[in-house]
Amino acid sequence: MKLQCLERAFFGVHRRFRQYGVLLCSALLIWGQARAEGGPQLNLERTVLTAGMNRLDVQLAQTPPQHQIGLMWRKDMPQHEGMLFVFAHASTQCFWMRNTLIPLTAAFLEDDGTIVNMADMKPQSDDSHCSTKPVRYVLEMNQGWFAKRQIRPGFKLGGAFFSKRPR
Repeated sequence: MKLQCLERAFFGVHRRFRQYGVLLCSALLIWGQARAEGGPQLNLERTVLTAGMNRLDVQLAQTPPQHQIGLMWRKDMPQHEGMLFVFAHASTQCFWMRNTLIPLTAAFLEDDGTIVNMADMKPQSDDSHCSTKPVRYVLEMNQGWFAKRQIRPGFKLGGAFFSKRPR
């Protein structure tokens, strides 16, 4: 679902190593899909973020397989919860909703937690929703959560998670 292929990590490296990157990416996709068929991932590490007076309890998707599965197969999610996708390097991040059953909004975040852009995403859709500039973080929340609180691009989320990360 939300896998940034490792091929980019091999860009500019010897052609043979790039081929290994493509093979590894393919293997991760297959593994991730097989893992996703087993149900939602509910036991990821968590962190707390803030959005003004609002406290968010978010799961951290930090590895390519965790990115791939994301919020797939969830039938519901509490309003104060979400998932923060953490990528190793800033790049244009694109998400889709294959096998995702609940409507979500993705907030694409700068390293300091500032929202760059947002996208409402329809369940079980292969439509691509991308950041408007390179980012390392994407926060998915139930659709309507940001709008109900009048949170828009330019708003800065808080929490120790962002303040610990180097720019």
